[in-house]
Formats: sequence, C-alpha cells, structure tokens
Amino acid sequence: MRSVLIHLAFVVAITAIGAFIGTSTIPGDWYSGLQKPWFSPPNWVFGPAWTVLYVLIGVVGARKFLYGGPLALWIAQMALNFSWSPLFFGLQMPAAALGVISMMWILIAVFIQKEWSRDRLSALMFIPYLAWVTFAFALNAAIVALN
Repeated sequence: MRSVLIHLAFVVAITAIGAFIGTSTIPGDWYSGLQKPWFSPPNWVFGPAWTVLYVLIGVVGARKFLYGGPLALWIAQMALNFSWSPLFFGLQMPAAALGVISMMWILIAVFIQKEWSRDRLSALMFIPYLAWVTFAFALNAAIVALN
C-alpha cells in the first residue's frame, strides 16, 4: 500500500506542478507573433502530451525514490523541465530556453542509459519523454533560427 501511495503522490505532484507552470505560462500574443516551422503543432497538443509524459515521469520518480537509482539525475532533469516554460514563454527567451532543453535532453538520455540494465521499465518509460523533448528541441531551435 505504501508503494501505491508514493507512486500516486509522485504522479499527482509532478502533473500538478507541470499543469501549474503550463497554465501560468500560456502562449500568448508574443508566441502567436513568432515565425514557426512547418512542423509546429497546434497549441492544444502540448497539454495532453505533457500530461501523459508527466504521469510517466512521476512513476519513474517514485521508482527511483522507492527502489534506488539515479534520483539526483531524475531531480536535475525535472528542475530543467520545470524551468523551460517560464524561460521560453514567461521571460520570452527562446535562445536561453534552447540551452535548457539541450541540457535536459542530455540528462534524459544519460538517465535512460544508466537505467537500461538496472531498471529497464524506468528506462523504457523515459523513451517517449526523450522523443518528445527531441521534437521540442527541434521546435525551439527552429523558432530561434526563424526569429
């Protein structure tokens, strides 16, 4: 029962923090006015995508808390994750946000590599996250280049 509660707490906390940051930094007129690449999805895609990812990230965080593993690495990538949106949308600094998402990508990839032989399930649960961050990096880089 303790394990279930910890998993639930991580999932709820990570999803709630992500939702708070997302609703606090909603793309507005500034973002609408930017030149975007052809592969830029509609804004409504981001909320559902991040919700699914935050559930996965929360489960993995609970697993690291309960069973060991690179918890510090998980925390570091979360700090970068939670700082990207305020930097990109809030402060309107896409070039700085590109630096943050680059570091985030590296930490996620390192996490997957470290956990691949130790906790394959956690590594596998981070693969969609790495894929999405790869896409977000490309989108961020294209916005920097176009603007």
